[in-house]
Amino acid sequence: MRNAYSTTQLAQLKEFGEYLRRLRLERGLSQEEMAEQAHINSSYLSDVERGKRNISLLNLLQLAQACRIPLRSLFPDEL
Repeated sequence: MRNAYSTTQLAQLKEFGEYLRRLRLERGLSQEEMAEQAHINSSYLSDVERGKRNISLLNLLQLAQACRIPLRSLFPDEL
């Protein structure tokens, strides 16, 4: 089965995941802690951080709330 995403899109998912991981670590949170605070599954968060999942807007909102930051802060300037 062919991947539905382009090479560029896959790179963007990976870049976002790495950025999200840095934000989580800056806050001193484990994946389990952040996932629990965001009301999402920790394996889902792991997949997002590795660029394996295309996260939904609602999950982004929950992660921003868990980090206590505005939604726009979840996106690096260069992404």
